[in-house]
Amino acid sequence: MGAAAAGGEGILNMRRALAVIGASLLAACAQTGHRMATDDTTSAAVGKSVASFDPKQIGKSDVDRVADIHRREVFVSIRVLAEKLYRRNPREWKKGGHASVEAALDRLLDPRTGWRPADAGNARGTDAILLALRDDFTGDRVAVYIGGMGAMLNAAFDEKTEFFMLDELDPQKLYNSARNLEIAAWKLANARDASGALLLLSNEPAQAAQPANLSFEREFGKMIGNLDILSRLLADKGHRTIARVAQSLATALFLPVASLR
Repeated sequence: MGAAAAGGEGILNMRRALAVIGASLLAACAQTGHRMATDDTTSAAVGKSVASFDPKQIGKSDVDRVADIHRREVFVSIRVLAEKLYRRNPREWKKGGHASVEAALDRLLDPRTGWRPADAGNARGTDAILLALRDDFTGDRVAVYIGGMGAMLNAAFDEKTEFFMLDELDPQKLYNSARNLEIAAWKLANARDASGALLLLSNEPAQAAQPANLSFEREFGKMIGNLDILSRLLADKGHRTIARVAQSLATALFLPVASLR
């Protein structure tokens, strides 16, 4: 009887202890939830240090999340290039009657324009890039050049801004886009008018009291690197082979990416 009583008392004590632990955990959860609810403003101000769950993540694989990141970085670089080109070539944003560089950028990068700057006419993608660097073109060269790159890259990502498990990006399109960016960068640095002046100023050569400014080249390098890494990852995942192309930049033709609507 004594042993049974002792055993019963031990079980009772264990249940009490578990009840106390459970109550403590519930209180902690409630406090955490309260902090998350009341600290939204603070967390937003410091970059959302409090993690929140997005239901959309359920429909994404790890590769989808990687694709999201690479696409986002590519289009961040597009914006950087647009701003840098406008600041180096202020006559271009003034052609559109904009009040400032910022106003020109807002118009150019507005999602509602669909990478169709007015001065491009019917030219889209790589055709727009070529148009922007023609000697006889009189419109906003920066808008048409950036609009062409944006449309090409948007097509390579199947016109989508984020990806889910049922999406299937084509690694060949991404690879071709990377090669097209190499060609676009070369043409930007070398396209000149009849008098030999550059059509658009970009990188600056080194001078006596100033080192070379290769910031444009670095942004192109970031985009090309992101596209190459993602294309390899997708090719490996799908057991696909990428048709690689080697050509001289001076004579290279743009590679097909997708039909642009």
